[in-house]
Amino acid sequence: MSEKKKIAIIGASEFQNALILKAKEMGYETHVFAWQAGAVGESTADHFYPISITEKEAILDECRRLRPEGIASIGSDLAVHTVCYVSEKLGLCSNRFEDMAACTNKYEMRRRFAAAGLYTPAFLKAEPGRTAPDASALRFPAIVKPTDRSGSRGITKVFSPAELPAAIALAQENSFEHGAIVEEFIDGPEYSFESISFQGRHHFLAVTKKYTTGAPHFIETGHDQPSGLSAGQVQKAIDTVFPALDALHIRNGASHAEFRINADGDICLIEIGARMGGDCIGSDLVQISTGYDFVRMVIDVACGRAPVFERVNEPMLASVRFIFRQSDLDELRRIEREEPQSIWRVSHIDAVGSHPITDSSNRYGFYITARPLRT
Repeated sequence: MSEKKKIAIIGASEFQNALILKAKEMGYETHVFAWQAGAVGESTADHFYPISITEKEAILDECRRLRPEGIASIGSDLAVHTVCYVSEKLGLCSNRFEDMAACTNKYEMRRRFAAAGLYTPAFLKAEPGRTAPDASALRFPAIVKPTDRSGSRGITKVFSPAELPAAIALAQENSFEHGAIVEEFIDGPEYSFESISFQGRHHFLAVTKKYTTGAPHFIETGHDQPSGLSAGQVQKAIDTVFPALDALHIRNGASHAEFRINADGDICLIEIGARMGGDCIGSDLVQISTGYDFVRMVIDVACGRAPVFERVNEPMLASVRFIFRQSDLDELRRIEREEPQSIWRVSHIDAVGSHPITDSSNRYGFYITARPLRT
């Protein structure tokens, strides 16, 4: 009897669980690495290793013993480094580890975009320990963000230089490297661009319409696919994002590019992750809205196979909404009563008001709906 094929998965959260379950459905023995914290993936994995996703060498040692066909993660910037490091050491399919610094550091990413001649707003870096850089060259309003975090952590929109010290201190507090980036604020509706790459060839999947709380912290409240953009606008996004992926040397796996469309109709890149979009964008919405099994594609590419574009369901209108207040929960209960067929998935939901919502990591819960496309 032949040995069962294995895959290593970095991360065990609810958002990663879709990857674990899909790999098992595909016949893989799943080996999941994460800090032990009672996450759902600890129980759904075939084998769970209580090793932090940042401990690259420890995970590499285990994977040398396991000899997996691939290593993957979805929706986590923090896991990107480990996935690429271990994959590269084992000769598996991934992006180069040395290129991932620019994919997980917003300042280095801006530098890459500027060097490639891509549109980028004026920006500067606030070094660790410094909260008042020279911002005389910037136009306000500006946005202040940690250089190396996601999930709306530590983000503030500021309207004058006087507001910078407090905003930079918050961003640095949320940054792993204690760094902050300050950049001119790009106004306009916000979207994200979901794609998959294999051996340097990029494939467009979907554009996501994004909703946030707005200033000052822009915590995401929901997402829709399709986005409502015209075919021409989508093509402009493709023409902008694909060169940006090349600038970041993203050649394999999922990517998630966030952008705004300004008053002139220009596609203005905010940032790109060498991973699926979180908030169930990659794990659920892409399949609902396109019919393509994005999670399977990620596994295939991680194991050195080209993604397969065969629809597994009819395309539908996909939405995820996050619980911020009682009225959000009331709307979920209404849908469950009146449109139960449209419910795709509902997360665990904390008691509304049980804790303050400060970023995307501590919203009370979410639900996903799938409805027929409007004609």
